[in-house]
Amino acid sequence: RVCDSRCDGAMRGQAKVAMLRQPTIMRSAAAALERQKLGRFARQQGLATVQSATAPPTVVRRDGTHAPINKLRGFIEYERNPEPYRPPEERLADYAEINSTHPPLELKRQAARCMDCGTPFCQTHTGCPINNLIPEFNQLVFEDQWKKAYQNLSSTNNFPEFTGRVCPAPCEGSCVAGLVDKSVTIKNMEYAIIDRAFEEGWVKATPPHFRSGKKVAVIGSGPAGMAAADQMNKKYGHSVTVFERAEKIGGLLTYGIPNMKLSKETVQRRVDLMAEEGIN
Repeated sequence: RVCDSRCDGAMRGQAKVAMLRQPTIMRSAAAALERQKLGRFARQQGLATVQSATAPPTVVRRDGTHAPINKLRGFIEYERNPEPYRPPEERLADYAEINSTHPPLELKRQAARCMDCGTPFCQTHTGCPINNLIPEFNQLVFEDQWKKAYQNLSSTNNFPEFTGRVCPAPCEGSCVAGLVDKSVTIKNMEYAIIDRAFEEGWVKATPPHFRSGKKVAVIGSGPAGMAAADQMNKKYGHSVTVFERAEKIGGLLTYGIPNMKLSKETVQRRVDLMAEEGIN
């Protein structure tokens, strides 16, 4: 009689999130249906190779046993395994980034730990300040749809190659899996997606299709100034000029973060891309 019915509000909130994430659910259902069709075709034609080609890969579980990868129980069966640092003997010989990368299968295994939460706090205001669609790109990595994962990530994030290295990752602090275990390696996943996108040539200059005729000046070329310039150029078609008192563009990215965390080549690669898109 006297309860304030917060449970009703929570259920409505979860239903709303489920509706927003329906495309991801539909993709998973479509993939399952396609696998069933391939299985039936293989049985009819006697083609064992078709069935084996669609079989999930075998990975190591938390208890040391090997089994086909399991997305539904991933957060139970697989431990958190963040990207390791490069060996010390290598790091002593250069000033390059200290992080190494996982092979694709291990990234798939880590993506399987994403719980597909009803309310993904990782992408809310308490998790990701720019509202990256984290459960969706984790699902796409699990499905080996890397190009779609990049498209998903770049729809909300102007510079994933920066945030994937130097962001403090409040999304991982908000990860629901972290309530009972360690959180999903979201930051590593983000960098792996954009790194592969550059390797595959998916990241290309995309100048705006129209020009507004207006000119905008941005004072300071730090991450905020670069993001503002990128948005006004691509989204609104303004002619943007960025002013910087230092010798090189980048602000904190160039002069405040050491190469061991973020290489200057990574920053310059994005600056060159923005120049190709029409930013002065």
